[in-house]
Amino acid sequence: MEYRNLGLSELQTAPLIFGGNVFGWTLDEQASFDMIDAWLDAGFNMIDTADVYSKWADGHSGGESETVLGRYFAARGNRDRITLASKVGMEMPDAGEGLSREWIITEVENSLRRLQTDYLDLYFAHIDDDRTPLNETMEAFDRLISDGKVRNLGASNYDGARLVTALGAARDLEVPRYEVLQPFYNLYDRFDYENDLAEICLEHDLGVTPYFSLASGFLTGKYRSREDAEGRARAPFVDKYFDDRGMRILAALDAEAERFDVTPAAISLAWLIAQPSVTAPIVSATSQSQFEQLQAAASVTLDTAALERLNAASTADETVAE
Repeated sequence: MEYRNLGLSELQTAPLIFGGNVFGWTLDEQASFDMIDAWLDAGFNMIDTADVYSKWADGHSGGESETVLGRYFAARGNRDRITLASKVGMEMPDAGEGLSREWIITEVENSLRRLQTDYLDLYFAHIDDDRTPLNETMEAFDRLISDGKVRNLGASNYDGARLVTALGAARDLEVPRYEVLQPFYNLYDRFDYENDLAEICLEHDLGVTPYFSLASGFLTGKYRSREDAEGRARAPFVDKYFDDRGMRILAALDAEAERFDVTPAAISLAWLIAQPSVTAPIVSATSQSQFEQLQAAASVTLDTAALERLNAASTADETVAE
């Protein structure tokens, strides 16, 4: 049997995907509902979450984001308006982890229960699991698709070699393959994706949905120093960016933001959207002003000169640093 590559373009209809890690974390339930409403009203349709969101927050154990989304669907009755992605594989405290057949089949039920839905449009292997044979993982995902619980598959945090091997395993088993890659990729963090994964995604016609598209907020320009980030929820995530290259990137973003009359965040996202292998970056907002920056990014088309200046600022000393 042959399985057709659906492609991400058949799942999402806009160049951005909302990252649901903020639901139940930096956005409370009512604020999350309001943000999802605004997302749909603006013409976007895809939301990305995971079973582990947001286990890193004090008092959380995972499942918080999915639970908020489930309550939203129950309240609004609009599950069919949203293309929904979730993930499995990272450790759920005191429960399980990995990509074994048993854990995938168990955890998808937990996610569906929290989300108050009977299917996922896209289900990601959140992290590679080298302790479980790839054949076992792909066969487990095949069962979920056969049962109608999952419609498409994706991989996140795979390196190039393992991604190619996983695609080959699915081909040899004649089961559905990964159609989408969700890598760590943004204007600062470029080396791993561009040197190990980008060509593979183009060759195999994979959709690409980068996470940390704004480098945890650093590329918005709101953090200009460690002092700016001190005491903020994302402070641990942005600490590494306060180096010479980070400052050069911010300066380039400022210049292009002034030229295009938008914010640095919009320019950062427009740069990602312009990359040949990227389908739709994952983004988040916790305020109206941040949301407006995301909307602006979807309508900005950077010219060659802007792309060249941003590339020059962000690749300087890259190979040395890596």
